[in-house]
Amino acid sequence: MVHIEANKNTHIYIYFWIFGLINNVLYVVILSAAVDIVGPKLPKSLVLLADIVPSLSIKLTAPFFIEYIPYRTRIISLILVSCLGMFMVSLSNLTLCIIGIILASTSSGFGEITFLQLTHYYKGAALNGWSSGTGGAGLFGSGGYMLLTSIWKIPIKISLLLFSILPFGFLLYLKLVADHPINDRYEAILTNILRDENENNDGDLPSSNISIPENEDVMFLTHEAISPIYSFKDHVRKTLFKLKELVIPYMLPLTSVYLFEYLINQAISPTLLFPLDPTERNSSTPFLFHKYRDIYVTYGTLYQLGVFISRSTAHLFRLKRLYLLSFLQSLNFILAILQSWYFKIKNPWIIMSLIFYEGLLGGSSYINTFLNIHDEVEPSKTEFALGSVSIADSFGVFLAALIGLQLEPSLCRHQITDGRPWCQME
Repeated sequence: MVHIEANKNTHIYIYFWIFGLINNVLYVVILSAAVDIVGPKLPKSLVLLADIVPSLSIKLTAPFFIEYIPYRTRIISLILVSCLGMFMVSLSNLTLCIIGIILASTSSGFGEITFLQLTHYYKGAALNGWSSGTGGAGLFGSGGYMLLTSIWKIPIKISLLLFSILPFGFLLYLKLVADHPINDRYEAILTNILRDENENNDGDLPSSNISIPENEDVMFLTHEAISPIYSFKDHVRKTLFKLKELVIPYMLPLTSVYLFEYLINQAISPTLLFPLDPTERNSSTPFLFHKYRDIYVTYGTLYQLGVFISRSTAHLFRLKRLYLLSFLQSLNFILAILQSWYFKIKNPWIIMSLIFYEGLLGGSSYINTFLNIHDEVEPSKTEFALGSVSIADSFGVFLAALIGLQLEPSLCRHQITDGRPWCQME
């Protein structure tokens, strides 16, 4: 029996690892390609902004409607929208690229909520698999893009098109629910709902007949969704109240970590450059650095490597104090700003180590936040919390994008006056 359960958990882990990889890989590829999409003279945060606003918008509004959309419908939508978006990103026209980024971002945000909520039904194996998969997406996306464009010299357009095939892997969801059905959880969910109704109405159960759909995906049946006296106003009020309870312990620390790390990734790292001219080149400069855009892409790969490692091992090294990660990431931000402004560290490997460490902290913050939710939030509220707290990371990225639109150009202008014009060179 133990062997069967372990085998089942392994299968679930693999499914969610693949889902995490596919859902996040396009987001990572787009950020890795930011320097190729907008060129050296426009701030990379422009791409970050287009890549995060749609995702954030979806996450902000989803708690109010997502319970009514079956999983099967969501999966098909994810495939169509993400494939179309990546195709448009590969086009040469900047406007079409931005539209494609918006579509891919919408799909990524919707997918994150969907699969995080789905982990509620498959427990720890699913969340650990999802977290590791999203970390793997960073490594696969940034590393793959670096391999295709910097090493194999494959054209940018073809490289981006190759990644557009990956979303069809979401069809594995159909095999997941066939192998490990979740329909049998309807009865347990309904029992909890009726119990809550009984407590809230002094023993009077709802008078209407409540039917459970057969052969359908779980749709997050809640008190509001089935109550005969349900009103939209009450639903909004209760949803906002539930969100408020999540802000201090989970959302605020996650937002701050993502704010600092994406300021580093998109606004500061494009200016953490080193001379590549043969007469100025340092003997410690990595062989991968042939162009200045190669430095940016390499930073992205190192960051994602750190994310992958921490998201894959956090269940072994648990951390309850989420604000500690916020503090440590803020120190990384300060160090990166000082390096960009004063250029005191001449050895690229030290900065590359800092970027890797930054990724470790970011990945640890993400997975520990959701593991803490599984451990600390009562079961009847866990599903809602898992989907809603994902607002926090996107909000942090959004703030970083807004600040980065001014921060990167300011750093670049200072470097030019300081005799370091590399930030405007290819």
